[in-house]
Amino acid sequence: MTETPSYLFYQSRNPRPFLDRGEGIYLFDESGKRYIDGSSGAMVSNIGHSNPRVLAKIKAQMDKATFGYRLHFRTHPSEDLATKTVEMTPDGLDRVFFVSGGSEAVESAIKLARQYAVTQGQGSRYKVISRFPSYHGCTFGALDLTGYAPLREPFAPMMPGMPKVASPATYLDRDNLTEEARGLKYAELLRDKILEEGPDTVLAFIMEPVGGASTGALVAPDSYYGRVREICDEFGVLLIYDEVMTGAGRTGKFLAAEHWGITPDIVALSKGFGAGYAPLGAIVAGARLVEPVLDAGGFLHGFTYAGNPLACSAGLAVLEELQDQNLIENAARMGDVLMDELRALMDRYPFIGDVRGKGLLTAFEFVSDRSTMEPLDPALQAHSRLVELAYERGLILYSRRTRGGTSGDHFLVAPPLIITKDQITEMMVILRDALDAFALEIGVPVEDAA
Repeated sequence: MTETPSYLFYQSRNPRPFLDRGEGIYLFDESGKRYIDGSSGAMVSNIGHSNPRVLAKIKAQMDKATFGYRLHFRTHPSEDLATKTVEMTPDGLDRVFFVSGGSEAVESAIKLARQYAVTQGQGSRYKVISRFPSYHGCTFGALDLTGYAPLREPFAPMMPGMPKVASPATYLDRDNLTEEARGLKYAELLRDKILEEGPDTVLAFIMEPVGGASTGALVAPDSYYGRVREICDEFGVLLIYDEVMTGAGRTGKFLAAEHWGITPDIVALSKGFGAGYAPLGAIVAGARLVEPVLDAGGFLHGFTYAGNPLACSAGLAVLEELQDQNLIENAARMGDVLMDELRALMDRYPFIGDVRGKGLLTAFEFVSDRSTMEPLDPALQAHSRLVELAYERGLILYSRRTRGGTSGDHFLVAPPLIITKDQITEMMVILRDALDAFALEIGVPVEDAA
């Protein structure tokens, strides 16, 4: 039987089966094969698949109206979702602007920051400092902030080139400093960069509170977060948290910022905010930023589907489900279980050099030598090979290159927040089988299980 030709194209030619349905943490292809969604897609499906409450809420809105342009009508779903979002975020974040995805959210955040600076007579501020490695999106503004060479370099001549500081990858450091001192060291890199660029030119600093695709669930030392806030305040630089991946409960708090008691000036949300039920994202900021922009003539920005009533109905149901089913608390509990399981893998597989994360945003990284943390030979393509081995066995993982996109291999393990302890055990059985197969392929012996 000849396969029907496809006229779609995405990033590659990697073939995949047709999706049939989703149920909870599981996905099924048309042959009936079941997969554990061990990465929530791209860290999106926070409340699992086919949640009846969300589907019912979308259906109810579909029966009333599917679209109302925001310049023509207010809608109850968008107003209600904005109210719920403000209720769930730290005090001082009380204005919401809806978008359709993470890249749009980051673009919106930096444009709000710029317009606010202009209203304050600070038009010289335009530079947004970000980290390397990092990931903030694929639209041009977000891509210029992204620290991932393969994605950015082809387009570099088309972008101004925003300044970067090193991400706080302290697990790679070989010094005699404490973790607290290392955190402060990396934070001071921001202060140095602001002074180097000229404080009057620096608009904002954007960071992922827990690293995403480019750094694999990287968590900085606790000392880093407060010091970064202090440095931004010292120079009047706006602090933007990219919580596209970490927000909506993924790390065991609604915002990862809450783990450190930080209130950013602007937060970007998406992914788990709509949980895959509709394209949805948002920025959340304080009235002190938004009101001057509105007073000066309005936010010079927008998207056709911003505040779409179907998407907002889905988002509201997602947030209600997070609260009513205590899924944020479950993410914290099950995150501890998952982290223990992943750390135990290091006893068996000598090429696992680090395990890290917070809540149900976790990752492990391959190395050739734990003492030096040298990565595996890039020619092995380990980041993609293990994903394929796991996929063949019915487990979906998410991987990227760790060291700026050119070498290193990390694997994000970020299942839906509804996962149970028994399901984590089920997931780990498949992961160990895939790791055994990978070890055999590269000729590395594994330790016998205790």
